[in-house]
Amino acid sequence: MRNVSRRTFLRANGAVLAAGVLGAQLPATAHALGSTSTPMLPSFGRATHLDVAGVGALHGYDQLLLTTLQGVVNREQPRLYFDFAFEDSGADRTWLSSTGADVTEHDDPLALFDRYRHEIGGAILHDPGVPDSVNVATTLAGIEGAVAATAEQAEKYGLKIIEDLRGRFDAADPAATYRWQLEHLFPRCSDVLVAGLPPTRTVEIEGVKWREVAREKERIRDRSNREVRTLDLSAELGGDDGVFLRFQDSFEDDGWGASVGEVAVLADGTEIAAFTPGTDAEEPFLFSSDGSAVSSEIPSRFCDGGGYFVYRFEAPPGTKKLEFRADMFNQFLVTATTAKPTRVEPFPYFRDYAVAAQAMTVWLPPSGETGDVLDEVFAELAPGTPYTGWFSNDVAGEWGGVDRASQHGVPVVPADFYMNGTVHAGVGAEISDRVPKAPAADLRNRVYLTLTVGEGDNVQYCQRHMRELWDHTDRGKVPVNWTVSPLLADIGPALLAHYQRTATANDLLICGPSGAGYSYAGAWPADILDRYTELTGHYMRHTGIDLVYAYNPRTEEDDGWIPFDERVVASYRDHAPVRGIIQSWESGDLQIRPAGVPVIGNFSPTGSAAEYHESLLAHIGDWDGNSPMFIAGAINAWNWTPGDIAELAGLLGDPFELVRGDTFFTLLDEAG
Repeated sequence: MRNVSRRTFLRANGAVLAAGVLGAQLPATAHALGSTSTPMLPSFGRATHLDVAGVGALHGYDQLLLTTLQGVVNREQPRLYFDFAFEDSGADRTWLSSTGADVTEHDDPLALFDRYRHEIGGAILHDPGVPDSVNVATTLAGIEGAVAATAEQAEKYGLKIIEDLRGRFDAADPAATYRWQLEHLFPRCSDVLVAGLPPTRTVEIEGVKWREVAREKERIRDRSNREVRTLDLSAELGGDDGVFLRFQDSFEDDGWGASVGEVAVLADGTEIAAFTPGTDAEEPFLFSSDGSAVSSEIPSRFCDGGGYFVYRFEAPPGTKKLEFRADMFNQFLVTATTAKPTRVEPFPYFRDYAVAAQAMTVWLPPSGETGDVLDEVFAELAPGTPYTGWFSNDVAGEWGGVDRASQHGVPVVPADFYMNGTVHAGVGAEISDRVPKAPAADLRNRVYLTLTVGEGDNVQYCQRHMRELWDHTDRGKVPVNWTVSPLLADIGPALLAHYQRTATANDLLICGPSGAGYSYAGAWPADILDRYTELTGHYMRHTGIDLVYAYNPRTEEDDGWIPFDERVVASYRDHAPVRGIIQSWESGDLQIRPAGVPVIGNFSPTGSAAEYHESLLAHIGDWDGNSPMFIAGAINAWNWTPGDIAELAGLLGDPFELVRGDTFFTLLDEAG
């Protein structure tokens, strides 16, 4: 769910955009919406030679040291490139050849620290007891041309200590930490962007053995299996670290994973824990929550797909029977262990780009007091300044964070896992500005279906998972729309150029939500909305895109989406080459034409190709066949592959006709 270079120096014939070579050597400052002559996201020159090393096996503290070093070094000239071997995707190696640089491989990544240490001014010591100090250290590293380090690392490498953040902040009051940073450091930062990065990450410890305690074996998505269950954890008694209980999705392909409501834990019949998920009472027992979210509809914690959460309980010495009792429903998989399953360490990703850009780095959940501070940060930014990174609390954080950003005229660039951005932003790739010609089609009384793969606003997805999907042998067999971020023209021109160059006649690149950065256009202040759509239009024209997949704010009453109105669509129409808009809608029952532009809500069934087909048949149940019908189908990029899409296409018979998005909107426009 989560989402062009503002360049005017084009070839005279307008055929291609020379991307990645126009960025400033130091971060540009005229990036706000008043000008399109400056890239929205900076680059730091083109790499000619890269020292490359794998860092995937390193602890997060060493990765943090190296990525902040990379930011300082690459700010002047990109020379360092790291392979994170992230989730075995191989993306870092895959894109390395596209840089066009000569490469020297190094077996020892930390030896590169010694090679380049003369280019840094010293060390900023973060406080291991205060996670958010990692972000303050990152901000200071960009300002001072330094690295973020522990005291032990500074001693090991003989680094001059520029700032020592130990004991400076209270771990229990992150809002105060970031208010201090906003007051004291923000005036010293560049104004090209603000980075939103989690200070820490949770890393699984290898070799931990889990015992399966409970599993839902049926695909349950409607809470019909909801009941209070009692799980016996007595087998885990006796460990030194307590008992760890992990909740996962028993069917990771359809997004209806474990949900846990009211909890009670009994030791020999005596209650030792009782809480409602999402409340303060849960905190002492919530060991890991990164892959989960809290639902307010039925107070519960849930996880979908590959996400999970872990509770930890300590039974009194001598306990013979330990029971976990909870309101549980949907597709749960519950496992237990006595070994500590994870460790917490610094989150190192994207920090090279934040340091090179001399950006302020924050992590402010968009609710409560930290949400107020986030508003204060956004209020200090010129409209159009991008917030690069992400938000906490999964989907709820996304909606709340993007909505707050939009109200301040701040587009969001999901980029927290984008690797080697300081290198990729400077690659000199040619990006086409030619809109692909739509296949000819005659309007008939058919059900026209166009399928759109989401997540393209997310530049890390474009760098990693999208490339895996794109390389699938079944891609190109059937018409598919692929959302991408047109901002790749700034931060990853070679990535965008590759997708353009290798697209088949069945592949259409369209703009991910909702233009020049992920945003809810309906939440933008009226006096600057046109500037956002002007910038969006600029990027769309220069990347050959004329369709937009877009989001808008949600209603408070029923948590549904608000349809685009005349004001918003007229702004798109007047400033961007928009053939049509697919709006996030899920039920697929939105089809409107504000300001004369066709807008259709997407239809988002879950499950397998066969289940998707069944949902389509149910969706057209009332269609009489006397006029054409149009459905914009959504494809979950994390759960489906081109193979699943091809399987769905094979199931479609009369009256369906699968078409590319541009053909779809041509016919929709013709149908009136």
